[in-house]
Amino acid sequence: MKVLLTGATGLLGNAFAQSALRRGFEVLAVGFQKKPALPTPSRNFQIDLREEHALERLVFDHFPEVIVNAAAYSHPRAVAQAAPGMARMLNVEFPAKLAQYAHHIGARLYHLSTDMVFDGLKAPYRTTDDPHPLTEYGKLKLEGEKEVLKFGGYESTVLRVTMANGNSPEGNRSIHERLFYRWMNGETTELYTDEIRQPCLADNVGDLLAELCERPNLHGIFHWAGSDALSAHEIGRRIAAHFGLPETLVTQGEMPADGEHRRGDLSFVLDPLEGKVKTRPLPFDEQLSQLAVPPQCRAWYEAHSAKKLPPKRFVKGVDF
Repeated sequence: MKVLLTGATGLLGNAFAQSALRRGFEVLAVGFQKKPALPTPSRNFQIDLREEHALERLVFDHFPEVIVNAAAYSHPRAVAQAAPGMARMLNVEFPAKLAQYAHHIGARLYHLSTDMVFDGLKAPYRTTDDPHPLTEYGKLKLEGEKEVLKFGGYESTVLRVTMANGNSPEGNRSIHERLFYRWMNGETTELYTDEIRQPCLADNVGDLLAELCERPNLHGIFHWAGSDALSAHEIGRRIAAHFGLPETLVTQGEMPADGEHRRGDLSFVLDPLEGKVKTRPLPFDEQLSQLAVPPQCRAWYEAHSAKKLPPKRFVKGVDF
């Protein structure tokens, strides 16, 4: 199977690429800021999104059977701070183009979206529930979903996933990696007790996507996550405990009543997809067992993991 993968250098894109290669897929891996470094039989490409027809040429030169879009401005604060045109281009306009290309060549498109298309007020959410995003990131991702389903038609699938655990290629993208950087810099982090998320392991999402590529009868909108819904504070506390770090690195707080980063309870109902696939959602403890100390933080970790050092400064309401 020939698969075109965009966002191949990111956490979820790389996880899918590894799973796809294990299954014998031919992966055309696309990065935007840098060229991916996947082994054969993959082929790696770097494309400047400002070149209007670069991706179009790649699609029509290779005619993939499947397109997987893992490219996005995937961090809410980054979207809020990004140039508006760039955030919209990557999260809305780019998926729309991919859907048009996929429809034109008869390829199936799998587009990754987010739990943040919901407002956090009526969880757990089913795929049939009406989205109501509160953040700019969620609004753009919902627009992207609509464009994919409008232009891609029967060939398109939207997979909404939750916050991702895992070991990213550069060691700075997943939940625990971001926390490690803050802790290494002497920061104690306040995490909310009333922000409920359902973290998933990136490798598990990659396995699911690879399975879906082999199951053309499954299409539409699906939800995927880990099996445990936890508060942001509990997630941070358990990450610290897993690595033998003082749990005092994480303090409790409550979300502000409103604002760009308010989330609430964004947990998912995983049916009907869970009952139709072999890939299983993973409990949080099993996810933790797969995590490694980020390479850039290892020296700090080895020197301080057994010590309860006083924080140098305090960071409120950390964004995962």
